[in-house]
Amino acid sequence: MLILLPPSEGKAAHGTGQAVGDLSFPTLARPRTRVVNALVRASKRRDALDVLGLSQGQSAELDKNLALKTAATLPAAELYTGVLYDNLGLATLDDKARTRAEESVVIFSGLWGVLRITDRVPPYRLSMGVNLPALGGLAAFWRPLVTKEMDRMPGLAVDMRSSTYAGAWKAGARGVAVRVLKDGKVVSHMAKATRGEIARRLLESAADPATPDELVKVLDDLGYAVRLAPGRIDVDVT
Repeated sequence: MLILLPPSEGKAAHGTGQAVGDLSFPTLARPRTRVVNALVRASKRRDALDVLGLSQGQSAELDKNLALKTAATLPAAELYTGVLYDNLGLATLDDKARTRAEESVVIFSGLWGVLRITDRVPPYRLSMGVNLPALGGLAAFWRPLVTKEMDRMPGLAVDMRSSTYAGAWKAGARGVAVRVLKDGKVVSHMAKATRGEIARRLLESAADPATPDELVKVLDDLGYAVRLAPGRIDVDVT
């Protein structure tokens, strides 16, 4: 089983270790360097905030981007914060669940393509939805590169990503997106919390569903009200 996560806008403020070194998915090393260089250049522009989709109050984020090549790093498990990651609680998983997370969680990133939770990267700000000068839309840039990596990884893909990040790889028949509803309507903020909680409980369980039907059974056993639809599972939080 793979658990696909988006990154988060909220990130730890500072790294604690050496600059970026080798990361998982080493075939992505060169394109990662291209994106880092393009982001540094874009962050120097007068219109950098507009290019990166940031507000004036987020101008300090540009400093993080400018320091990318030498900034201290920390594991992705500690870098990403926010509602989904708060409810996932990677830091408090027991040893068995942590091992499962290291093997099954894949984080999609506009800057790095895909990461494992053990990969050490510095704080940065770049959404997959950005059209980065010289590279274009990042989802389109990463799609053929990430697809080669993800297509050779076995297992059911439990997709917790937002649509922006889902554009970088389509799991097809082996994937099932987790959609969260309240009173029959799709919700957003609550969806992040629910997805994080579901990801944690899947990691803590001994289950390894191989099909969407098996995932429905696992989630039902965990106490969730779920319904299977083509390509997705609806989770009712009412």
